[in-house]
Amino acid sequence: MKAKSPVQKNAVVSVVIGSDSDLPVMTEAVKILEAFAIPHELFLTSAHRTPERTAKFAEAAAKRGVKIIIVGAGAAAHLAGVIASQTQLPVVGVPIDATALHGLDALLATVQMPGGIPVATMAIGKAGAKNAALYAVRILALEDKKIASKLSAYIKKMALDVEKKQETLSCRKS
Repeated sequence: MKAKSPVQKNAVVSVVIGSDSDLPVMTEAVKILEAFAIPHELFLTSAHRTPERTAKFAEAAAKRGVKIIIVGAGAAAHLAGVIASQTQLPVVGVPIDATALHGLDALLATVQMPGGIPVATMAIGKAGAKNAALYAVRILALEDKKIASKLSAYIKKMALDVEKKQETLSCRKS
């Protein structure tokens, strides 16, 4: 039986993880992409354990139609930078809390790229993964009116949710 390819032919956003232990965090990015009906894929590779696999993935992504790569990694967190060095696509890094340093090591490794290797870096953890996907949505919305419309509705819903929560708080005081 032939193994299924981990890359998707119609993916516009690739969510890359450095370890299967990163999946609980990066699932937040996947949820956002699914909510916006953005074709995506999930790919596991390691900057250190599978450098050739990582380079091949990064070099081929644009040819396959991928437009944005979201990368989650913990500890030394070199994965986003390694991928950014092998592609011209926008790379968004999500530092993950995987060590005794609670993600600070991953944050610094992801944000401190040398000049010429840009990686947009989000917050540590689930909020960062969610924001990475929303950042990808915003980039895609520049060229896609349907996505832009969904993004506008999403932003309005967030505001309405805050107002509803305020109403709930106000009712408690009465």
